[in-house]
Amino acid sequence: MAPMPISEVKGNPRENRTAAHSHIKGLGLRPDGRAEGSTSGFVGQTAAREACGVVVDLIRAKKMSGRAVLLAGGPGTGKTALAMAVSQELGTKVPFCPIVGSEIYSTEVKKTEALMENFRRAIGLRVRETKEVYEGEVTELTPEEAENPLGGYGRTISHLLITLKAAKGTKKLRLDPSIYEAIQKERVRIGDVIYIEANTGAVKRVGRSDAYSTEFDLEAEEYVPIPKGDVHKKKEIVQDVTLHDLDIANARPQGGQDIMSMMGQLMKPKKTEITEKLRLEINKVVNKYIDQGVAELVPGVLFIDEVHMLDLESFTYLNRALESPISPIVILASNRSSAPIRYSSTSLSNGEASLPASPHGLPPDLLARLLIIPTHPYNSQEIDQIVRIRARTENLTLSEDAFAKVGELGVSVSLRYALQLLSPANVLAKVSGREAGKVERVDVEEAEGLFWDAGRSASALTTGKGWIV
Repeated sequence: MAPMPISEVKGNPRENRTAAHSHIKGLGLRPDGRAEGSTSGFVGQTAAREACGVVVDLIRAKKMSGRAVLLAGGPGTGKTALAMAVSQELGTKVPFCPIVGSEIYSTEVKKTEALMENFRRAIGLRVRETKEVYEGEVTELTPEEAENPLGGYGRTISHLLITLKAAKGTKKLRLDPSIYEAIQKERVRIGDVIYIEANTGAVKRVGRSDAYSTEFDLEAEEYVPIPKGDVHKKKEIVQDVTLHDLDIANARPQGGQDIMSMMGQLMKPKKTEITEKLRLEINKVVNKYIDQGVAELVPGVLFIDEVHMLDLESFTYLNRALESPISPIVILASNRSSAPIRYSSTSLSNGEASLPASPHGLPPDLLARLLIIPTHPYNSQEIDQIVRIRARTENLTLSEDAFAKVGELGVSVSLRYALQLLSPANVLAKVSGREAGKVERVDVEEAEGLFWDAGRSASALTTGKGWIV
């Protein structure tokens, strides 16, 4: 008799994926605002972390809107990690929009439009509405059918009978067939806790009732208690949207159901520019809601890495956007000590000379309104700590000799090159049959021989050594 096939249910594979800054959990500051040496995935850069902590406090106090910060330092000194840590400290409710300076050069929309889109993505609006809802645990869900009014042999849903149970009673509701489609979309079944908006008929599945928490279910489920009070009640609903979401919702044309309208929607380009007039109208409505106390503005963070890639037109537009009444906190990052400011392509085609070199590749008028936070290169002890943290994040086991070799490469070559050798060295250790996949110094040296750094590669190309001519 063949054995019964039984296999274990593995965890979510996404948990094992690691990115360049997966180990960053926050700024690692004490309650007094002082930075600890090594915590929350951060090592060193104490002055920069404390400065970012002050920025986070200003953002939370809503005293930083319309201002900008520049993170200036060499490659691999933690500028992007600092921006990610600021995002971690602010939490998921504050919008964080990271882009690279070269992203704005698109063939579909203008550079200024791309910049403004990202500005609006970084501004949140928290809307609080008091709505009349029916909320409770689903104890009955019965669709009732009727003859198809259009004729034929098919049948159609005439209405839906649903029974909701709350802490203070039970109600049986007769719902419109359109709500049945929303319930199917939310995958509602008996035992789920839902709420239905009385005015719009919108359905939201809150979770599974905690009365079913002992049932066997292979899928991860969120269990919630039975709602308090009556089934029919008034409830405050909080929705978080960005201003860009409002722009897109109001800019999308509502076509008809005829053939020409449908073809027009298929043939239109993927991205369309949103007019300034529409944005001003949306700003008026947003300000009206804020004055009425219905909504609350949540200025988020726009992080522009490699900001020296922007050109003069973009910088002037950035200046104007920062002075807008509704603007986010802008964090810029540059690894250039001095660089010429780029002109637009039209200016260069006309034969105009480029501007002279400017500090960090930014115009002087923009530099004058920035708070500059410097980052400094890591010393040998800090590099060793970073390598150990990264090895734990990637679930790698290294011997002390291997750690010492990777640390030496981090000091002599670069931190990024040293960290990039960890995974290849782990593969070589497994191929060599090391016990429990432990990486030894010889594995790191073999990986160093297989994968060159930029200095060795450029030197060999210049002298011709090691290359087939």
